[in-house]
Amino acid sequence: MILIPAIDLKEGKCVRLRQGRMDDETIFSDNPVEVASRWVNEGAKRLHLVDLDGAFAGKPVNAGVVHDIAQAHPDLIIQVGGGIRDEDTIQTYLNAGVQYVIIGTKAVSAPHFVGDVCAEFPGHIIVGLDAKDGKVAIDGWSKLSNHDVIDLAQHFENDGVESIIYTDIGRDGMMKGVNVEATAKLARSIRIPVIASGGITNMDDIYALGKVADDGIMGAITGRAIYEGTLDFAEGEKLAETFA
Repeated sequence: MILIPAIDLKEGKCVRLRQGRMDDETIFSDNPVEVASRWVNEGAKRLHLVDLDGAFAGKPVNAGVVHDIAQAHPDLIIQVGGGIRDEDTIQTYLNAGVQYVIIGTKAVSAPHFVGDVCAEFPGHIIVGLDAKDGKVAIDGWSKLSNHDVIDLAQHFENDGVESIIYTDIGRDGMMKGVNVEATAKLARSIRIPVIASGGITNMDDIYALGKVADDGIMGAITGRAIYEGTLDFAEGEKLAETFA
């Protein structure tokens, strides 16, 4: 298992939101490239970049910053989400050096799109499923759909996605701990890897996830905890690596 630092981009800055609310942000840095370098220097093997403005605009807004990070760290695995709604955007990101693109809202609102891009860009598509009480949320978490998270994950597995990022939106950015039970349940229901997201606060959360890593959890995304200091990233990564 690996620990994946999150860099959330808003107006060119590195920020964190509480439960996806654009009006409840904390700015951690004006230089996301420096932030990326910090995590790489502390042992990160992969970065999770989110274009928050893009997620709300429905098209990339911070693509230039993503490009700069990819150019600064050409050997780093980068996954990016936020506003990815068409093939041209995916191609542009892959050309910039991004390895994986994350489809979120459009995966739910237009499921056929996932199958199309998996066929066009095999091995590069991740679907992000943000859920609360087992139901998937869309449009920057502003709407709760009637879709069951496990049903959708199984559908996208059949489409050929590389992995699923599962976020418990009731816990994201709230420092309340990770929803291990729901994450493990999802991982057991599909064969592709699950990346946990939302609520990782300290070493106890990594240990708890690690104990169920064999269920199919290949990594965990962490944001606010490593910026606010409740989790030491380097130590967390070392612990995560001890699990299968």
